[in-house]
Amino acid sequence: MENLTFEQRVKEKFNGLSAGQKKIAEYMVQNPEEAALSKAFQIGQKAGASETTVIRLAYALGFSGFSEMQEKIQRHLLQHNQNAYQASHAEYAAESRHEANPFAKVIEKERDLLGQILHQLDVQKVWDVVDALIKASQIMIAGARTSHAAAYWFSYTLSTLRENVILCPPASDVFERFSDLKQDAVLFVISFPRYARESLQLAECAKQRGIKVISVTDRMLSPIGRISDITLTTEENVESGCNSISLIISLLDLIVMGINERDADRIKARQHDLEQLYSAYHVFVE
Repeated sequence: MENLTFEQRVKEKFNGLSAGQKKIAEYMVQNPEEAALSKAFQIGQKAGASETTVIRLAYALGFSGFSEMQEKIQRHLLQHNQNAYQASHAEYAAESRHEANPFAKVIEKERDLLGQILHQLDVQKVWDVVDALIKASQIMIAGARTSHAAAYWFSYTLSTLRENVILCPPASDVFERFSDLKQDAVLFVISFPRYARESLQLAECAKQRGIKVISVTDRMLSPIGRISDITLTTEENVESGCNSISLIISLLDLIVMGINERDADRIKARQHDLEQLYSAYHVFVE
C-alpha cells in the first residue's frame, strides 16, 4: 500500500467508500493541484461535502490523517511537474527541427509518452495480468469504437500464442458469445475516451457472473478502471480527446512479451500447429 499512488489507493478502496467520500476522492483525483494546496475544509466545500468527510477519506485510504494524504499527493505532483518541465524544455529545444520536419513533433511526442510508461510502470501488475491470461480457460477481448483496432491486434497476437481467444465483435451478438464463457475465463477490455457504453456493460455483466475483468485504459478511475480486477493505465494527457494507438499497443506488447517468457512450452506447440496449417493452405506469400 505504501508504494501506491493516491489514485491507485482510491481505486483499490473505491467500492468501500461512502457516497461523500467517493465524491471527494474523485474531486481530488481530477484536481490534484487543489488537493495538494488546499485545507481539508476548502476541499470539502469545493467537492460539496464536509471537512469531516475529507478526514475520514484519509483514514479509509489507509493514511494516518489528512496531512499524510496531502503529502502523498504533493510528492506525486512534484514528480509530475518535474517531468512536464523536462518535456517542455525538450519541446522548446526541438522547435527548430519541427519547422524543417513537421512529423518530428509527432514522433518525439510518442517517444516521450513511451518514456512516461517506463517511469510509472507497475511491473508486478503486468506480471499479474500475464499470469491471469495464462491460467484462463478462455479469454474474451473487447474494445469498441476507437479501441477496437487495439483489441483486434491483441486478440490476433494472443491467438498465435494460445487457444480459446475470442474477439468480441462490434455487433449485436456480443452477449450470445459472452454466455459461453466459463467462470475461470477472463474478460480483457480496452477502453479509451470517448468510453463506449457497450464495453462497460460487458464488464459489469462479467463481474456479476464472477468472471475476472482486466482492463487497459487511460486512467485508474475511468469507468472501466473502477470495476476491473486488474487495471493497466497509460495515464496520458487526453484533453484533446485523442489517444496514442502506438502507446496502447506498446503496453499490450509488454503483456505479450511476458506470456512468451512464462508460457514457452504451450506457445511452441501452438505455433508448430499453426505453421503446419499456414503451409498446407498457403496462408502467407513468402
